[in-house]
Amino acid sequence: MAPAVPGENLLLFSELFKYNVHYENTKVFGVRTFVKERYYLVREDILPDAVLKTMQVKQLLEAGDAKTVHEGVEQVGLSRSAFYKYKDGIHLIHQLERERIVTISLDLEHESGMLSKVLGCVAVHGANVLTINQSIPLQGRANVVISVEISHMNQELGDMLDGLREISGVKRAVIIGQG
Repeated sequence: MAPAVPGENLLLFSELFKYNVHYENTKVFGVRTFVKERYYLVREDILPDAVLKTMQVKQLLEAGDAKTVHEGVEQVGLSRSAFYKYKDGIHLIHQLERERIVTISLDLEHESGMLSKVLGCVAVHGANVLTINQSIPLQGRANVVISVEISHMNQELGDMLDGLREISGVKRAVIIGQG
C-alpha cells in the first residue's frame, strides 16, 4: 500500500461511535455540561463501507447527480437508515474548514440595545451572523435564536459563549445546533 499523500483520500471521521460524547452529567451538580467533540483523521481505505458510501451519497446530492436521498442511496447501494446514521459525522476536510454553523439560543432581558450587545460580542470573536429570530418579549424576556458561521473565529466557541453569558441582561446562552 502506498503512503497517503497529505490531503488526498483523507476524511474527517467523527460522531460514529458511542464514546464521542457531546454532553456529560457532572457528578457534583448533576447538570449537563458541554464537552468538546473529538475528531479523528482517518485514511479512507480503513473506513467501513457504509461510511464511505454515505460520503458518496452526500457528494452525489451536492453535485446534483442525485435529486433525493433515496435516489442517492439506491445508486451506491446503501440503506437510508445507514445514510442518516452517518451523514452528520463524515465530511471531507476542505468542507469542514470552509463552513461551520452553530445555532445559539439566548434568553435576553427586554432592554434597549440588548441585541446590539449580543451581536457585538459575536463580531468581536470573529463569528459571522447568518440569521436572527427573536420572539416577542413576554414577562420582560425575549428568546433570540441566532445562527452564526464560526469557521473564521479568532477564539474558541466556548469563549464566545462565555462572553455572551457575561453580558448583563443575558439570562441564558446555549448551543442548540451545530453543523
